[in-house]
Amino acid sequence: MAGGREIKTKIKSVQNTRKVTRALEMVSASKIRKAQERMKGSRPYARLMTQLIGHIAKANSEYTHPFMAEHAAIKRVGYIVVSSDRGLAGGLNSQMFRKILLDMREWQSKGAEIDLVCIGQKAATFFRRLNVNMLGSVTHLGEKPRLDQLIGVVKVMLDNYSAGALDRVFLCYNDFINTMTQKPRLDQLLPLPPSESLQTRFDWDYIYEPSPEVVLDHVMTRYVESLVYQALLENIASEHAARMVAMKSASDNANKLIDTLQLIYNKARQAAITQEISEIVGGAAAV
Repeated sequence: MAGGREIKTKIKSVQNTRKVTRALEMVSASKIRKAQERMKGSRPYARLMTQLIGHIAKANSEYTHPFMAEHAAIKRVGYIVVSSDRGLAGGLNSQMFRKILLDMREWQSKGAEIDLVCIGQKAATFFRRLNVNMLGSVTHLGEKPRLDQLIGVVKVMLDNYSAGALDRVFLCYNDFINTMTQKPRLDQLLPLPPSESLQTRFDWDYIYEPSPEVVLDHVMTRYVESLVYQALLENIASEHAARMVAMKSASDNANKLIDTLQLIYNKARQAAITQEISEIVGGAAAV
């Protein structure tokens, strides 16, 4: 059995760790409400943009935007990976990374090469260690990210797809379901997936001014940027929720460990006192 001083040192160390986990839990609990408000405030715009693009995709137009064109052969696949900048969020990032790696291996088995851009420090650090081509990254966007901070990495993917250097682009992030549940998602970004609500092509078309090329290029770019921005807000809310739950669990485990160590310390202290009394009694009897 360990000595009393060693056990007291362990108890002190666990108590210090508990202070950190409690502080992180309270910080995430205070930030998650505002993160949810920003996330929910952006959802209507992203939903309406998706609906608009779905109508455009089903219209009978003479001009087909490059983002709508399906490439015959898939030789190169791109990923936009959204992660957190900080850790201590349980398995939030690792679960998403496993899902991405499985999808990457599937495409690589078909002969496709991989390109990716990373949003968030954790993704950038993780994928730099792998044999994939990282085209760019952006980190430390803060609690209130701005769309202009994402334009660079998004434009890299859009330009490569328009130029034919990429045949498929996916968006990867953690979808916020509720405080206890965050689900890693991997959505096809380009070419635009078929609309679920509109399954048939219609005979009508929009009237574009000045031209379909100019209007659709602007609308499609804004659409992709809105999806990436919404994914970032979803991931931030998921990060705070996951960290709050993880730190609550860590604090509870620290309390249980402190109780266990305290019991061991009391037993060791009692054994030491009993041994001292036995030695005193034995010495007195010898005299």
